Amino acid sequence: MSDDSATVDSATVDSANVSNVANVANVANVVADVARIADSTNTANVVNTANTAGSTNFVYSANTDDSAAAVPSANVGTLAGFTIPRLGMGTMALAIEGRPASRDQAIETIHAALDAGVRYLDTAWSYYLPSRPGTGEPEDMGYGEYLVRDALATWHGPSEAKDEVLVATKTGWLRTLDGQGRYGWQADARPETMIANAKESARRLGVDALDLLYSHCNDPQVPYEDQMGALKQLVDEGVAKAVGISRIGNEDIETAHRILGPSLVAVQNQFSPVHRDPEHTMETCERFGLAFVCWSPLGGFLDPFNEHLFDRFREVAERHDCSYQRVTLAWELARYGRLFTIPSARNPREIRDSFQATELTLTKDELAYLDGNA
Repeated sequence: MSDDSATVDSATVDSANVSNVANVANVANVVADVARIADSTNTANVVNTANTAGSTNFVYSANTDDSAAAVPSANVGTLAGFTIPRLGMGTMALAIEGRPASRDQAIETIHAALDAGVRYLDTAWSYYLPSRPGTGEPEDMGYGEYLVRDALATWHGPSEAKDEVLVATKTGWLRTLDGQGRYGWQADARPETMIANAKESARRLGVDALDLLYSHCNDPQVPYEDQMGALKQLVDEGVAKAVGISRIGNEDIETAHRILGPSLVAVQNQFSPVHRDPEHTMETCERFGLAFVCWSPLGGFLDPFNEHLFDRFREVAERHDCSYQRVTLAWELARYGRLFTIPSARNPREIRDSFQATELTLTKDELAYLDGNA
């Protein structure tokens, strides 16, 4: 792990609540992805002419303005009514344990993302640190959402570009703090909680209606139909323009689509070379016309038993004179035309390198090799 990485303490979790155990692991994965982006040392701008999976040849030139317009059309998609690059930015690492020491550094990182061409910022109601009793620490509930709001307000990009930025947030997941001062997570998708927190998110973000609101997880203590009913109410009341679901399976997608209809636009699940199980979920997304948004796209924490899964990505990266993280993100973008990937970053260098994956096109042979089929 590099110096830019963060350490996430294991939360004390009720062993009966299996979803919470998974949630703690999910946080570790996302924070580890930040460290894996930070491991990149080569930020060369690689431009290639090749095939993407399932697409025809296309040719493009290197751009020097780093604007969203520089992104090849194959890596632009539509999500919640926004036509944007399919590589966004997850902001959890800027708001929870291990976050940048200063708020200004976090805002600078978001500004760098926007300058590079990112037009999708992903946050959540639960991206903050609970205060520990007796320490005098301030309660910073809402830290992550306020951070995104203030970064957009202070960004000096073109005024019209601010209207092009999709901001997504999530409801139904809370932060916890145990008696030993260890942070954790707790699902709470009771309809009244989801609705109240979503309305609070809109206030924090300074908007009348949220661009995209996700149900953060499937709370096993609450019938999924009730959770989706809360999302439907939020759409009907104008609190959210579009909704998505996260950390779910195919049956949940079918249930959500039946209840939410066209207001359901996305599924957000983990996907990476290490976690490829969700590939079948992409097929279900295709059937319902949904975007698939992958979090922890660089695999999270690795150990000697799965580190080898990135060996081929390192080999391809050497050919392109770029980071293997960039190759990984480009491979993901080529997997599915409706896929959006949201790597985390903790400083400007990391997100600039990640976003250049939108300009890296892999050949069919390279894609087959990375798939393990060659």
